[in-house]
Amino acid sequence: MNLILLAIAPIFIIILYIYYKDKYEKEPPKLLLISFLLGAIVSIFITSLMYYGFDILFPLKNKNNVIEQFIKAFFIVGFTEEFSKYIIVKYYAQCKADFNEPFDGIVYAVMVSMGFAATENIMYVLNGGVQTALLRAFTAVPAHATFGILMGFYMGKAKFSTNRIKLNISGLMLAILFHGAYDFFLFIDFVPGIWIGAFISLFIGIILSRKAITRHQNSSYFKNKFK
Repeated sequence: MNLILLAIAPIFIIILYIYYKDKYEKEPPKLLLISFLLGAIVSIFITSLMYYGFDILFPLKNKNNVIEQFIKAFFIVGFTEEFSKYIIVKYYAQCKADFNEPFDGIVYAVMVSMGFAATENIMYVLNGGVQTALLRAFTAVPAHATFGILMGFYMGKAKFSTNRIKLNISGLMLAILFHGAYDFFLFIDFVPGIWIGAFISLFIGIILSRKAITRHQNSSYFKNKFK
């Protein structure tokens, strides 16, 4: 039980942070909970199926091959995990009437991402223990949050734009790019010191995420009600 609490604690800290940042028009708790559960269950299921398919079609055997690890990071792990989150945001959250301002894209994308991260983190922590829980609390979990924020920023814009397809895909691609970069530098750990690239990509993602949050806050349709 203590390990599970350690695994989910950073998840809910991030959720509370994003909920607090949604200053002007909070989302219904029911929709947030459903988004979280869809991320925790459905997104994980979709990812598992896609992993299985990729393993059959593109079996990668050499862990010390940079090209294979690049393919794994960007086209298998990055694409699969972010696509599984994307379709939930697009086909569940984005069509809701309560998704009524661009910032909502960030809120729902983060909720789905944190649902996914919760299931993933519990599995890793139960296998790896306290040290894994502490490490992932400051790496993998916030990384998933940044992927969600960056995706949600564009999906929030897409809801209210005539270029919906372009903006939605831009959000997906940006999330895949940062997810792939983060994993790639970790996957090629046979190159001494290369792991630092994962932390650089995470740092850049955090900076861009903060800017994305601020930009959508400033452009909120409901901001004037609080002046």
